[in-house]
Parts: sequence; C-alpha cells; structure tokens
Amino acid sequence: MMTKYIFGKLKRRERQSSRRGQTLVEYALILAFISVVAILVLQQLGGEVTKVFETIRGKLQEARTGSTT
Repeated sequence: MMTKYIFGKLKRRERQSSRRGQTLVEYALILAFISVVAILVLQQLGGEVTKVFETIRGKLQEARTGSTT
C-alpha cells in the first residue's frame, strides 16, 4: 500500500516536471520569435533613423557655419 502511494507521488511529480519543461520551451520559442521580429524591425528602421540624424547633423553644421561668418 505504501509503495503504491510513493509510486503515485513520483508519477505525478514526473508529469508536473514534464509540463514545466514544455512550458519553458514554449517561452523560449516565444522569446526567440520576439527577438527575431525586433531585430528585423530595427534593421528596417535603422536607415530611417540614420537619415534623421544626418539631417540634424547637417542643420547643426549649417547653424554653426552661419553664426561664425
């Protein structure tokens, strides 16, 4: 009787740890997907951000050369 109880507890614990491992893998896959999407979005926006900073730099240089002359 006691051995059935112990084996029952071990089987339940094994099922629970199996679910935890499955959940961990699911979270890791979701995190990987989000990371890939974020990288792709940043690559697409990178060119636009560069253009904005180049425009700002150009305006600052114009302002600096305009004020010294």
